[in-house]
Order: sequence, then C-alpha cells, then structure tokens
Amino acid sequence: MQDVQNLKDNRGIEIQKVGVKGVEFPLTIQRKDAEDITIYSVATIGVSLPSRYKGTHMSRFVETLNNWQKKHLLGLNIKGCVEEIIKKLNAKSGYLKFDFKYFIDKKSPVTNISAPMCYDCSFEGILDNYGEEDEKYSFYLGVKVPVTTLCPCSKEISKYGAHNQRAIVSVKITYPEDEHIWLEDLIQEIEKCASSELYPLLKRADEKYVTEHAYDNPKFVEDVLRDVVLLLRKNSVIDSFEVECESLESIHNHSAWAYQQEG
Repeated sequence: MQDVQNLKDNRGIEIQKVGVKGVEFPLTIQRKDAEDITIYSVATIGVSLPSRYKGTHMSRFVETLNNWQKKHLLGLNIKGCVEEIIKKLNAKSGYLKFDFKYFIDKKSPVTNISAPMCYDCSFEGILDNYGEEDEKYSFYLGVKVPVTTLCPCSKEISKYGAHNQRAIVSVKITYPEDEHIWLEDLIQEIEKCASSELYPLLKRADEKYVTEHAYDNPKFVEDVLRDVVLLLRKNSVIDSFEVECESLESIHNHSAWAYQQEG
C-alpha cells in the first residue's frame, strides 16, 4: 500500500512537534522508600517533522512506547524511550511527557492517622538534535501541591478570624541526568512554604491544629512563591525551575496568582 505520509509536501514548513496525545498507559516509577510501582498515566508523544514530508507515522509512537515498556522500566529511562521514538520516526527531535497521579501516605498532624494523599505529577523528556554535536536532552519533573493560605491583610484588619482557602503550588524543575530528586522530598519541602499543609484525613484534634497553625502563619501568594523560590535556589542539583501559586480565593470570584521562572 502507498505510504501517504512520506509523500512530498511543498509548503516549506518544518513542524516542531507532531504526534499523539491522551495515550493512557501504565508507567513504572521509583518510590523513595518502597518498591517500584506501576501507575496509570496519560502520555503525550511527538517528534519534529521535516518540511519535505506530508505527515508522520502515528502508529509508531504507541508501538514504540509499548515495545519499550516490555523491555525496560519506562519511568526510569525516559531518555532511552525518546531516543527510540526518534530512531523509529527518523526525526531530529523528540518529546515525551507522562501526566500521572501519585499517592503518598500522609499522617494527620496530631492523631497520626495515615491515609493516601494524591498529587498531580509529570515526567517530561525533550531531546533535540539527536546524534549531532549539539545534542541536548532535558528532563522536567513537575508536581502540583495543594496547600492552605491564610490572608495576612484579612487577619490584620479583622476583629476576629481571617479568610483562608486552598491554593495550588505548581513546580517544574530540571536537573542533570546523573542526579535524582525524589517526588516525596520535593512535595514535602513545598508544603512547608504554605500557611498550612493539607491532609487527607483529619480528626477534631487535627482540625484544631491545622486551623490554628494557618492562623499563626498567614501568607499571601507572593509569600508562598518567594519561599518556594528560595527553597529551589538552595538546591544545588536544580538547573532551572518554574513556580506558580494560585490561591482559590474564598471571598472573591477570582484567584490570586503569582509566577516565577529562573535558570
């Protein structure tokens, strides 16, 4: 049968990324103090496409992902899988991202009752100019950490109480291939930058502690962002990072928001 994708295109446009998105796939990842686990993930896969080709071969993305998973622990070697995808598609650059939910057992602050806490995380690998002298690979670790913020202004001007709400701290970091940062450690350090951590299970004594702790530790989104930035700056392993804090305001019909990128 004719290979339509390999037909010549005359528009002269090289596509930076083309591929498949929303691929539901089992991903094997490492845990800090436990055995490797296989979790549900959603993959996005793409490669560069030279201007001379009409299209890429979509089936080869899933085919390569499937074959790689059978031979290797995929989540432990994102780069190797990207290299295979590039070879299979005869491309110069490749992209692979997994979005997944990661559960960490977390104890309540007073009663020490443990329950699973869920975090949205991502692994992302980008390989450019494969096989050339200026080849570059970048790995990105992403996490979204839900926390509590309590408004310093509201506390200052009110006779009693202060408005507080859930906020989401989104962090994406890069670091060298020969280094490693555990999701558990990164999440734990980010949580300390908020007015209070969130917990999956709270009894009355825990709820009292969390409420009072947040009241004694008021923070704007600017405060949370700056504390996370300082945290990431101190980590000598991290090459670059993005931080975003969105406070889902309880007394406004909008969010408060702050963003910083460095490196």
